[in-house]
Amino acid sequence: MNKIGVLTSGEDAPGMNAAIRSVVRSGLYYGIEMVGIKYGFQGILDETMGDMKAASVGSIIQRGGTILQSYKSEEITTNHGQQKAIEILKKHGIDGLVVIGGRDALKVAASLAEKNYPCIGIPATIDNDIPFVEEAIGFDTALNTIIEYVDRIRDTASSHEKSSIIEVMGRDTGNLALWAGLAGGAENILIPEKQEDVEGIVEKIKNGNPRDKRYSIIIVAEGCVSGIDLNTKLKEEAGIESRVTVLGHTQRGGAPTGRDRVLASRLGGYAVDLLLNNEFGKLAGVENNKTVSYPFNEVFSQKHHINESMYDLTGRLSI
Repeated sequence: MNKIGVLTSGEDAPGMNAAIRSVVRSGLYYGIEMVGIKYGFQGILDETMGDMKAASVGSIIQRGGTILQSYKSEEITTNHGQQKAIEILKKHGIDGLVVIGGRDALKVAASLAEKNYPCIGIPATIDNDIPFVEEAIGFDTALNTIIEYVDRIRDTASSHEKSSIIEVMGRDTGNLALWAGLAGGAENILIPEKQEDVEGIVEKIKNGNPRDKRYSIIIVAEGCVSGIDLNTKLKEEAGIESRVTVLGHTQRGGAPTGRDRVLASRLGGYAVDLLLNNEFGKLAGVENNKTVSYPFNEVFSQKHHINESMYDLTGRLSI
């Protein structure tokens, strides 16, 4: 393997730049030519790529976002688009590809690997919703961003004795809401995996707190119910009006935490090792503090599940 390409695809996640840096410098260390592909998979189809040197990734480990940019390509999801991408990669002499991104990006990487093109995936998503993966790049940073807001909002909520609803990201999974709720001491957490609990929580709030607490923090994942709709429901059914804060894309930006920088650096270096050892079609991860890899077909044959014991614990601690 003489030349390796790297790209980021899908929504950005803090730590992507640290991963790019690690992939590029690890490859260069072994004497491999490194190619940065801009605008995700669309950059392959448009041939928007160029050589990367050690200086190309200097002073980026602390930056959020991705210097390679990202773009959602519909063409790459088709068989024709994937075959075209492989032909272009081969034309440029790129022998292997490292894909940094979330579920959709990694599924494309898996499809390229099925077509016998050497691909390795690095999980990077603040949703942390990829099967087998204990922690994806970006999750820790987004979590800490939310916790900071929760702490600030609690100060105001307690001062005015007024409940607050905080809407966080999580269209299909409630990991951010669950972890932030536990870390931030939220009285109620609503997540997509527990849609059936919405009515129960509304009833609980309606009946009041046994400790006569005058305010509460409610964290809701966007895929369960919007903060505004929940506020309307509480007002109509319980006579309670809350302040609503929608954190939105503030959760994606900012400098990655030390944990995300270390994780990204380890996974970037390991991804290159896998390619050089002819271990293709795999997802790089960390399990029990050791770098491990999982075949793409195993990863996407499973469904991600939340930590049920953690969810139960939040209920016990909210008394």
